[in-house]
This record gives sequence, C-alpha cells and structure tokens, in this order.
Amino acid sequence: FWLKGAATPHCRFPPTAFCAPPQPAHTMVRVKAFELRSKTSKELLKELDEMKSELSQLRVAKVSGGAASKLAKIKVVRKNIARILTVYNQKQKAEARKQYQGKKYQPLDLRPKKTRAIRRRLKTEQKYAKTQKQKTRTSNFPMRRFAVTM
Repeated sequence: FWLKGAATPHCRFPPTAFCAPPQPAHTMVRVKAFELRSKTSKELLKELDEMKSELSQLRVAKVSGGAASKLAKIKVVRKNIARILTVYNQKQKAEARKQYQGKKYQPLDLRPKKTRAIRRRLKTEQKYAKTQKQKTRTSNFPMRRFAVTM
C-alpha cells in the first residue's frame, strides 16, 4: 500500500509537513560505559547523585501529569544509574584485587567461586604428599618388574 514517491517508508502519504519522520520520545542521551571507565570514582559518584536527583524530579513530573517525553526519560535515567553503579562497583573490585594481590588471604568475594565441593577438595600437593616412612618404603621396595606379561 506504499504510495510511489513517498519520501519515508513509514509514511503512506506524499512528503508534506504532516508526514515528518518520527522523533525519539526522549532527548536524554544515554551514558556510555566506556566513557564512564575513564572517570574517577569521585566523578562517578557525583554523576550518580545528579542522575538520582533528575530521576526524582521526573517522578514528581509523572505524578503531576508531565509531558510524555519526560515519562520516556525515566527509563533512560534509570538505565544510566545502573550503568554508573556497575562501572563504579567494577572499579572498586579491581582496586581491591590489586590491593590483595600476592597476599596469603583474600576476602571471600575475591576468591574464585567454582563449586563448594571443589573449594573443599585437597590441593594437589596435599593430595600427593607422603610421609617420610612412605617415601623410604617406596624407595627400598620398588614395584617388581616381570619379564612375562599377560
């Protein structure tokens, strides 16, 4: 049912002022994670506070019957807050890993997760450790070698 000469595929009428391409509902630009990673922790927290205050303003606008663009902006701001928190937490964990690197003990959340059974298993050096008596016995009485094999 597309009319020939229509400028845009979403419009079935000839190009006029009534048939403009749809504008995005929100003008809020979403925060990029790679841009956040270059910022310091203080800057991230500052940006987080700004986003949270903006979100509270948007929620007030929602209750008081604000514009549709503001309602669509709520989702974007929430996702931005989540991105900022994710990057911030990743930074914190990386700093903690760096601090505890090479130490004998690490906090539980920095240790490898694996499974409970694997974590409780003996380490390989513990598994194959032998007492002095066992070592002497194996060296004095080695396995016998037979010329005829089955």
